[in-house]
Amino acid sequence: MPQPVTMPEPTRRAAPARPVRWAVVLTVVCPIAVWALWRVFVATLAGQQVEQIAFDGAEYGQSRLWVVAGRVLDVVSVGFVAAAAITAVVVAVARRRRLLAGQAVLLVAGANLTTQLVKVWLPREDLGTWRTYGNTLPSGHTTVAASVSAALVLVVPPRARPAVALLGAAYTAATGVSTLVARWHRPSDVVAATLVVLGWAALVCLLDALRQPSVPTATGALPSAGAPRRAVGGYRAVLTTLVAIGAAAGVVALVALARTWTVRAGFADRTDELLAYAGGAAAMCAAAAWTFAALLVLRRPT
Repeated sequence: MPQPVTMPEPTRRAAPARPVRWAVVLTVVCPIAVWALWRVFVATLAGQQVEQIAFDGAEYGQSRLWVVAGRVLDVVSVGFVAAAAITAVVVAVARRRRLLAGQAVLLVAGANLTTQLVKVWLPREDLGTWRTYGNTLPSGHTTVAASVSAALVLVVPPRARPAVALLGAAYTAATGVSTLVARWHRPSDVVAATLVVLGWAALVCLLDALRQPSVPTATGALPSAGAPRRAVGGYRAVLTTLVAIGAAAGVVALVALARTWTVRAGFADRTDELLAYAGGAAAMCAAAAWTFAALLVLRRPT
């Protein structure tokens, strides 16, 4: 007699180990890194002097650059945050991922609330620099730009994720640099904002990964076809691009920081100010690129 055909029993879909480890590391490291930025560049005279030189350098060409920077910053508003959050929820619901919609809202709300609380918890004392303007770390505008972009990366389908991450990194970097052009924020403010968003994104991805093993799936025992080759290829290309941009911008930022650190207590001429200005902008671009590269790793196609 023919033997009956038995279907594989439902198995539980285990979350990939490497993204889970990265999520744990980033959830812990990002808050520490934000505190370290504050401790070095806000709570010390040397750090304030270094960023003041970059702040002064932003005066050069400000009138011309403000034509673009002003338009970028005008986009950021309460209405923009609401519209972006609603868009993320709609995309997630359309994909029948209601829990993912909640995670996107948690990311946006948590990151922006954290930024406002950090400004209160970590004060900025007047240590003798020319201007202090109170505590501006982290940058609220950059937090908004990065958080809504990261939320969209979470909810879009895997094939669209690399393109959204690339656009999100560009928009976050543009917003951060624009705040320096406007002389609203210093470089450390913007870098801290990206770290706040990355920390919340890592936490959200960690919660999602820890939930996955409890979700039964009837196809868990079947061979996985994996993501389409085109999607995986796009993911790798964008990830490589973001890492390379971050590395190149990081080198520029480090060179400029080293030079600015040596002249901080003396007289900084126009060249020093412009170098510090360029280095600060490069640090912002590096932070934005690496933030969204890390987010791609956390949300890699499976």
